[in-house]
Amino acid sequence: MNARPDHTPAAPYLPAPGAPAELLAQLRADRRAERWVPAFEREWAAASGESRRTFSLNTLYEVVHVGQARLVSAPAVDAFVASSHDETGFVDMAELRGRRRR
Repeated sequence: MNARPDHTPAAPYLPAPGAPAELLAQLRADRRAERWVPAFEREWAAASGESRRTFSLNTLYEVVHVGQARLVSAPAVDAFVASSHDETGFVDMAELRGRRRR
């Protein structure tokens, strides 16, 4: 009998130490910077406060992950909007994120 597990658990998502600064630079370079930069800064400030209260970096990691997802998904969103598809019946992503946190 072996005491070691049969599998290796997946490592949690940990951004590189410079990821927030790099992400902010990428957001500033995007054409949506007017909306995305203030949103990132608000989310980062809120996550920083939460991190200080809870001694956990998870909220900071989540802010970085969401910002990176915005950048990665932007071309697909642009293509969808340009295709004139009907958006009725779709769920707002902010609403989904809010449900997940409850």
